[in-house]
Amino acid sequence: MPKHIHFMRLALEEARQSLDNNEFPVGCVLVNEENIVAKGRRQNTLQANRNELDHAEIVALRNLVTSHPDIDPSNITAYCTMEPCLMCYAALLLSNVKCIVYAYEDAMGGGTKLPLSRLTPLYRQRQIEIVPNILRQESLQLFKEFFQNPDHNYWQDSYLAEYTLNQK
Repeated sequence: MPKHIHFMRLALEEARQSLDNNEFPVGCVLVNEENIVAKGRRQNTLQANRNELDHAEIVALRNLVTSHPDIDPSNITAYCTMEPCLMCYAALLLSNVKCIVYAYEDAMGGGTKLPLSRLTPLYRQRQIEIVPNILRQESLQLFKEFFQNPDHNYWQDSYLAEYTLNQK
């Protein structure tokens, strides 16, 4: 557990940098054999450049392929400050990441509870460990800070915003 806390703190630093740039506060750190091999943070949630492709996990996977194309992803643990959405979960599965550790649940779009056994063979055959709620409160505070700021319009009137602001 201390290992998970250490690397989640680093993912939270990535999320804080996103928030400091007025972006949605999600960070991701990819770890192989106790070494950080790639990082990513949510980008392009601001109105001018908004897209749904630059999620922290996708950015981290792109950085991994660029900086360490030789690493076997089946030895990688992904530390995510928010539960990966369906897109990111599928990308991590297809990349053969062995474990996902996340801080705060995505009550609106989280994908890790998807029953892989009910999907097509490509996904059904995947094996992945999911570890939830590591430093959940710290991540929750970042999301509360984001949603409490009226200048942030990304998902502002969503179920996720309402859910987050009602958490203790």
